[in-house]
Amino acid sequence: MSMRLFSGGAFTGEVLSIIVVGVVAFAVAALTLFSGFGLGSILVATFVVFFPVEVAVSAAVHLAYNMLKTALLHRESVPRILVRFGVPAVAASFIGALMLARLAGQSPVFTWQAGGLEAVVTPLKFLMGALIVGFAVFDLVPRLHSVRFGSRWLPVGGALSGFFGGLSGHQGAFRAAFLSRLGLEPAAYVGTQAVLAIMVDASRLLVYGAAVYTGHMAMVSTPAQWRLVGVAAICAFGGVFLGWRLLRRATVPVVRLIVGYLLLLVGLGLATGIF
Repeated sequence: MSMRLFSGGAFTGEVLSIIVVGVVAFAVAALTLFSGFGLGSILVATFVVFFPVEVAVSAAVHLAYNMLKTALLHRESVPRILVRFGVPAVAASFIGALMLARLAGQSPVFTWQAGGLEAVVTPLKFLMGALIVGFAVFDLVPRLHSVRFGSRWLPVGGALSGFFGGLSGHQGAFRAAFLSRLGLEPAAYVGTQAVLAIMVDASRLLVYGAAVYTGHMAMVSTPAQWRLVGVAAICAFGGVFLGWRLLRRATVPVVRLIVGYLLLLVGLGLATGIF
C-alpha cells in the first residue's frame, strides 16, 4: 500500500504526521498488549500514509515495544510453552527470513486502487490473510470456544508462527491463534506472548541486520524519520503502561474477543493488500 499526503520537508505535514502516528501508536499499543500482536501491521499502514518511511522504522518501534512488554510481564510467562512453542519458532524464523529474499519479487495476484490508496495482493499475503481469518473464527464464534489446541500442537504452532514471522514479520497473529486456545489466564497469556515475541524477533533480526549491512534492506536515513520513530516509540510505551494497568481487570472472554477481532482485521488487511 502506498499513499503520501504530505511531503517529508513540509513542517505542517510533519507535525500532523507526528500527531497522528503518536495517537495511533498509543492507542494500538494499549489494545494490542492484550492480543500480543497487531502493532506492527497497523503501524506500517499508518507510517506509509503520512511518510515515505522504510520498513525498518516500524521494526524498530516494534522491537522496543516488545522489549518493554517483556520487562514488565516476563514473570507471568509459562516456561513449558516457551520451550515447546518457542524453540521451534526460533528455528523456523531463520528459514522464513532466508526465504524472504527468494519470494520478494513474486508477481501480485491482483492490485486495486481507491483514491490515493494502491493495494497490492501477493500470493503470500493472500495465503496468510486467509489462514489468519480462519483462525479468527475460533475466537469469534461462540460454539467454537470450547475447541482447544492441546499441548501436542505447540511445536506445530511455534514452527508456523516463527516461519511466517521470519518471512513477513507477522508472527504474532499465528502465535495468538494457538495460545488463545490454551485457556491461559490473561496475565499468563500476555506474558508468554511477550517473551516469545522477543525470541523470534532476536533471531529474524540477525538475518535482517545482515541484509541492512549488505545494502539489501534500507534503514532510517533522515532526521524527520528518526523523529517519527522516537515519537512512535514513546507513545507506544505509554500505551503499554496503560494496557498493563487495565490487564488486571481483564477476563479470558474479553481477551478472546480482542484477539478474534484483531485477527480478523489483520487477516483481511493482508488478504486485500492493505497491510
